[in-house]
Amino acid sequence: MAPLFLLPETVVHSNGAAPAIEIEGDWRTAQLTLGITSIVEQESLDLVLEGSTDGVTWMAAPLAAFPQKFYVGTTALLFELPAELPVRFLRVRWTVNRWGRGSLEPHFGLYVVLEPIA
Repeated sequence: MAPLFLLPETVVHSNGAAPAIEIEGDWRTAQLTLGITSIVEQESLDLVLEGSTDGVTWMAAPLAAFPQKFYVGTTALLFELPAELPVRFLRVRWTVNRWGRGSLEPHFGLYVVLEPIA
């Protein structure tokens, strides 16, 4: 299976979530990669992966979560979809924060890719 972009390269300035993407095939074990391509100083990004069986109601707890990020770079983590629930939809949700001098509007260039692990 080819990698799946859950979030194509995007610039975000506020909290938000990507559109839900329906997954097909065997995504039980996968690698989730977060790439941060641009950032300004004194800001943070929290990003989680959420799952749903119907694309409308999202599970209370995230399927995976990255540690809080402050710098440009890529980070990957492995995760497994829960065997007891038929997760068919995924989306990423992020929270941004900015502090310090100057504009308090956050600025993150980022993307998120999902790759199956054989």
